Amino acid sequence: MSIVMRVGALIVIGLLAGCAEFPELEAGETPGVANAPYPKLVPLETLLVADAPVATVEMVGQVEGRAGGLRARAARLQTMRVGSGAGIAQRVARLRQKAAQLRAQ
Repeated sequence: MSIVMRVGALIVIGLLAGCAEFPELEAGETPGVANAPYPKLVPLETLLVADAPVATVEMVGQVEGRAGGLRARAARLQTMRVGSGAGIAQRVARLRQKAAQLRAQ
């Protein structure tokens, strides 16, 4: 393989890599993160000897409330019927009818 072919292959690979779609990092941000102050940097030794953080009653209540909401949502989702129902059958029938009309044109 000549040097020209190798360089050409590298250019093509580079161009293809430039076309890749990367996930949006900002999509996972919670509201207010962009305007939040930068965290204070402290030496590692300070963190290692510091007492472990303790959850407050308010924090525990928030987490338990969210967990209860998620459990209720999971219970609702478990009772939902997934699969071929009347609504899906009707949609499939309409799509087949539309496809037949388009074929006839």
